Amino acid sequence: MKVAICQPFYIPWMGYFAMMDSVDTFVFYDDIQFGAQSWQSRNQIKTSSGAQWLSIPNTYHQGQKINEVLINHSTDWRTKHWKSIEQSYSKAPFFDEYGWAIWEVYETDWVYLSDFVIYFLRILAEGLDIKQPRFIKSSELQTSGSKTDRLIPILKELKADEYISGPAAKDYIEEDKFGDIKLTWFEYNHPIYPQIRGDFIPYMSVLDLLFNTGEEAIKYIREGTK
Repeated sequence: MKVAICQPFYIPWMGYFAMMDSVDTFVFYDDIQFGAQSWQSRNQIKTSSGAQWLSIPNTYHQGQKINEVLINHSTDWRTKHWKSIEQSYSKAPFFDEYGWAIWEVYETDWVYLSDFVIYFLRILAEGLDIKQPRFIKSSELQTSGSKTDRLIPILKELKADEYISGPAAKDYIEEDKFGDIKLTWFEYNHPIYPQIRGDFIPYMSVLDLLFNTGEEAIKYIREGTK
């Protein structure tokens, strides 16, 4: 069984979903330390003036885990994010087909950041026609430790025989500890796809891909793994 373990990112780029599409079980690594300026709470969409950040305000305190961070609702950030998405993609060929499902996510009043982000990721996976791996939160598993010493117990509990990891983890993963579990580095080559509003900009939120290519999105996602 192939397993990937990734932090829950807010409306991430297409490569995140390519990894999700390549495994049998996808673990949301939600009980590690939150990064205040990380992809866990922000991402970019393409607008008429270029890339624009969408950031979820939160009440992060030093040392909190991702699943402990609360959303800060002191401002109407949900309306702001939706309006930015609508203004940027209302003329995209598939906005009308998929926009309503995205709007419904923003209509819900969420408390915890990770609950919102993970729910959104699952909605996007469904819309992108990802083959729907089994989704699990690391906080639901009976494991402890950090870095490689945490990954191995998770993989053993899930009875994994192959671990798919992003290349950034090469800086800390100790390959000799994996034993019979095959370690595969996930390499992704960003494909070019049709995109409204001028020249192509890579690494935008997957919303850009979905609204521009619709049902063809999954083909572009898989193209990057070839």
